[in-house]
Amino acid sequence: MATQSRTAEKEIGRIAARQHGVVTRAQLLAAGLSADAIADRVRNGVLIAVHPGVYRVGHSAPSVEARYMAAVLACGPGAVLAGRAAAYLHKLIRGTAPPPEVLTPTERRIKGVRTRRTRALDPADKTLSNCIPATSVPRTLVDLAGVLPAADLARACHEAGVHHHTTPAQVKAVLGRRPNAPGAQELRSVLDGDVRVTLSKLEKRFLDRLKAAVLPLPITNRPAGTKRVDCRWPKHCLTVELDSYRYHSSRHAWEQDRRREREAHARGDDFRRYTWGDVFESPEQMLRELRGLLRR
Repeated sequence: MATQSRTAEKEIGRIAARQHGVVTRAQLLAAGLSADAIADRVRNGVLIAVHPGVYRVGHSAPSVEARYMAAVLACGPGAVLAGRAAAYLHKLIRGTAPPPEVLTPTERRIKGVRTRRTRALDPADKTLSNCIPATSVPRTLVDLAGVLPAADLARACHEAGVHHHTTPAQVKAVLGRRPNAPGAQELRSVLDGDVRVTLSKLEKRFLDRLKAAVLPLPITNRPAGTKRVDCRWPKHCLTVELDSYRYHSSRHAWEQDRRREREAHARGDDFRRYTWGDVFESPEQMLRELRGLLRR
């Protein structure tokens, strides 16, 4: 009996380790615990009930991931984290973690969890993020379109490209399956670059420098060739990329930057790259150079 109990404990530990310390009643029973053994562990505080049939294993201070995992497990097979909660998990939005929001194939009412019943999701619209079932990044952006202002939606799309290499084409593929989704037209405008938005402190300061120097303002974050570029003056045939370490420190980002530069030259643009130091600390040389380029 002792050997059987140790085996069950090890299996429960393995399950909890891959589920952020959260397990379901069904998993506990499958691991070899009886209903009475589960009840004993709840009374002793070894298992802490979170939702009906869902428990934390021995910890009373759950992480955000544990909260989200518990919510998904409580909603049963096929459920996925969605909406703002999925966006937070994917690092598309920042700030305080939103409450759990879950798409479910069947009607569910779980205290503290916003649930929405949906028909079977397209397999392309589902993923695992940090081991938690969630809507894919493109599908999450489509869901955000109905609840975020244009500027915040544009930032979320930008973060999707930075963290997940998500492309406008991938998001538009989801829109093709959900053409009447709330905010779909606004999201298309964001993807096509028709929404003017400043995405970073670096970009905002750069535009402020241009205004103070009475220089023409560029269009920002618009597609040019196959890539979205930070700043472009089409009439002056000039493209500018603003390099912050956060967005340009990976190999993928480095390669994408080189591709933007090649495409700029291919369409006949001059290409310039400015850093945080150029914009914030020593802008004089940058402004002299831009003044000469924008006189043409």
